Amino acid sequence: MIPGHPLLDRRRFLGQSATALGSIALTQLLQAEGLLATNAPRIDPARPHAPRTPHFPAKAKNVIVIFCAGAVSQLETWDYKPELIAWDGKPLPGGPAVTFQGPAGELARPQYAFRQHGQTGKWVSDMIPHLAELTDDIAFVHSLTSKSNTHGPAENFLSTGFVLDGFPSLGSWVTYALGSENQDLPSYVAIPDPRGVPQNGANNWGPGFLPAAFQGTTLSSKSPVRHLSAPGVSPEVDQAARSLLQRMNARHLDTHPGDQKLAARIASYELAARMQFSVPEITDLRTEPDHILKLYGADDTQNADKTAFARNCILARRLIERGVRFVQLFNGAYASGGKLNWDGHSDLKAQYDIHASILDQPAAALIRDLKQRGLLQDTLVVWCTEFGRMPFFQKGAKGRDHNPDGFTCWMTGAGIKPGVSHGATDPLGQKAVENIHPLYDFNATILHLLGLDHERLTFEHNGVQRRLTNVEGKVIREILA
Repeated sequence: MIPGHPLLDRRRFLGQSATALGSIALTQLLQAEGLLATNAPRIDPARPHAPRTPHFPAKAKNVIVIFCAGAVSQLETWDYKPELIAWDGKPLPGGPAVTFQGPAGELARPQYAFRQHGQTGKWVSDMIPHLAELTDDIAFVHSLTSKSNTHGPAENFLSTGFVLDGFPSLGSWVTYALGSENQDLPSYVAIPDPRGVPQNGANNWGPGFLPAAFQGTTLSSKSPVRHLSAPGVSPEVDQAARSLLQRMNARHLDTHPGDQKLAARIASYELAARMQFSVPEITDLRTEPDHILKLYGADDTQNADKTAFARNCILARRLIERGVRFVQLFNGAYASGGKLNWDGHSDLKAQYDIHASILDQPAAALIRDLKQRGLLQDTLVVWCTEFGRMPFFQKGAKGRDHNPDGFTCWMTGAGIKPGVSHGATDPLGQKAVENIHPLYDFNATILHLLGLDHERLTFEHNGVQRRLTNVEGKVIREILA
């Protein structure tokens, strides 16, 4: 034993160990009784979607996320690189590269012309003329990075903050923290592309280890929520049966006041009953006037995919109007070869001509419609994709390979500084080099605009205080109003 070192004194070590074990036991007992201080919101199992107070005053009350699945090329949309035009057809400086799907070919100019728009003079691609007209209202982040160059894990990273499965989606975190203003509709709705779901499917709107009440509900204008009607039963009989069931459940809950699982189950059944009336009404777009259908392109008789996506955009607006907290609107479905999404490997120009015609007018109309109705001042609209594209074509093809090292996403609406371009990639658009932001920062900023501190919004899982941004993330304050 070394003299003067109390931690090496055997008697003192054993005495302090006993005290420490007692503290651990006390902590566990207090936690079991719900008496420990916690950052987690207090959830009433009988009303899991009741509105809750944010950490601080929020700029945004609702969110719409437009998720373009398949990894949209920043070089054909928002990130203008004139130097790439001069390098067209030349080899990459520094020698050949091997990327996700193999060897690189020559550098390739943007496949669409760019021109300046609005008061800011922002250079935007002719591929998306309707969205280009809105650039004065948008804050672009040109220096995002991802942790994966594979679609499935990259979708996970964007939606949940982790490349692995099993973690809660952004929408689940938001509705867990804030609940919803509308108790007759789900607080979180995911609207899949009319052509199908993204590669990682329900992971993008799943609750992970959060309570199941906070998972996204999938519905669309084409496929409303299933199994809501009571077949073969009149509305009067159905209402009488629900009233009786409600009384029986309440009586049973009175005799078992600590049964949170029972309360949560009752709450889910009661929401389903209310949705029998609310969902058919909100998905019936026949009440929309002709000029709104025309604004969105929902009257297009030549492009069925565009018409269906436009109707989904109208549905997203109707959900926000009725107080739904979080709406996730997908553009692009999983399919090899990029036929149904933005995965432009083989012939990027031909593929993007198709996908842009579906996305552009409806998405731009959604933002315009929200603005003219006064909804954009309380609604944050996010446009995102899981990663970007390389500045060169793949060898033997006319498409670009995956690029997680520098790409663009943007926000507009509540709390956003309009007409901002933040961060930058290198002159060829391959890597983020200025104000680099991992997607943790992007998600932290969304939470911040909703009045949520991403470091305080936690949930204990397997002994770890988990959060959307893991142990990273900082708010991108340069794009905040």
